[in-house]
Amino acid sequence: MTKRQSALVDTRVIYCGDNLDQLPKLPDGCIDLIYIDPPFNSNRNYEVFWGETKEKRSFEDRHASTAAYIDFMRPRCVELARVLKETGSFYYHCDWHASHYVKVMLDQIFGENGFVNEIVWCYSHGGKSGRRFGRKHDIIFFYAKSDRYTFNGDSVRIPMKSGDTSFGGRLETDETGRKYRLVYGTKDKQGKTKYYKYYLDEGKIPEDWWTDINSLQASDQERLGYPTQKPLALLDRIIKASSNPNDIILDAFCGCGTALEAAEHLGRQWIGIDISPTACHVMAIRLKKFCRLREGEEHWRTGKGFIVRDLPWTEAQLRKIPPFEFENWAVIAIGGIPNKTKVGDMGIDGRIFPVHTLPEKPGKKKVHDHLDFEFLDDWYPIQVKQKDKAGRPDIDSFEAAMMRADRAKGFFVSFDFSRDAMREIGQFFKRSGKIIIPLTVREILDEQIAAKLA
Repeated sequence: MTKRQSALVDTRVIYCGDNLDQLPKLPDGCIDLIYIDPPFNSNRNYEVFWGETKEKRSFEDRHASTAAYIDFMRPRCVELARVLKETGSFYYHCDWHASHYVKVMLDQIFGENGFVNEIVWCYSHGGKSGRRFGRKHDIIFFYAKSDRYTFNGDSVRIPMKSGDTSFGGRLETDETGRKYRLVYGTKDKQGKTKYYKYYLDEGKIPEDWWTDINSLQASDQERLGYPTQKPLALLDRIIKASSNPNDIILDAFCGCGTALEAAEHLGRQWIGIDISPTACHVMAIRLKKFCRLREGEEHWRTGKGFIVRDLPWTEAQLRKIPPFEFENWAVIAIGGIPNKTKVGDMGIDGRIFPVHTLPEKPGKKKVHDHLDFEFLDDWYPIQVKQKDKAGRPDIDSFEAAMMRADRAKGFFVSFDFSRDAMREIGQFFKRSGKIIIPLTVREILDEQIAAKLA
């Protein structure tokens, strides 16, 4: 579907960077619907599998206290309120850790009259506790800048159950056999009481507590492995209810890109912002795979694709990003697949699978995902070091990893290599016949690695 491009702002764009840097570049009143699911103030570590590459890392929510979290979010929410249209809607997804404080902050920014709903999203999965009642819901605050906001309640109707209690009272049957419930209202000028018929087969607009959409499980098809990933059905409901086709949707903490995928499927324009280069790579893969979009300036300009902007493509920027981000950038940049785990990876940060690789042994599972190659036997290891110069000990460690894995060839990425490292690479080939290909960051950035990868 080719959508009409906005005259106010570029859409179908993912920005890599801090949203506090990017949001001021957007004009006032350019966004129809904002949904954010920022990192919760949970003071705990998550084991995160980033996207389809399933990179596993530990990351800490960045805030030492609730006050620090609110201080972090306040300027961002002020900017989000600025870019929201007067007819726009704002959804803030949070949990019990800071929801009460978030409500106070949002009342201050949007005004108490801007509050529309506190949606309680209930789910049944997750951990149990013998010391308290199970925490099985998130809070989604719904605000609007004026009473002219979009609300398409009929587009998100859900089925009503047939039981008398679940339908809200005793059921009646009309002359056609349709079941309904009478709901009595106020008296009119003649003193007669008005009543309305609510038919069971018409469904209902959801109340402000949602129990029909469960959280994602490891076995779900859409699951990418990110522990706080939200189901598409949840974003589908929010976007349908609070926007119209071709409206502009903004997710300023877009993580693994659920809101962007939902917006694309529903014929909306969208903008995503995330500070993680790895997340931006994952979103690009997701949009290409599940939305059949093409990445690149040419496709984006014709309305048939998307672009990712501001990825760290300079040596200076790459030196500053966290080590796990650098590893992912390097592995993906040379066409590899990052390891599932960064802990105990035995000196291998990723793998390259030759294009001729196919499953050979009977009974091996079919490849359902273009990145799901782990069971294949033909692969080359990748080691990455975010160093000015990788040294002899780094090469020795990679040699041991190659010997353990019995690999004939491997790739080593660093900013540069010492003389001792290069000498050892040559000696290793003489001793074992195994090849280590050294790749510098500059060679990757200048796209001078094709011959070495052959």
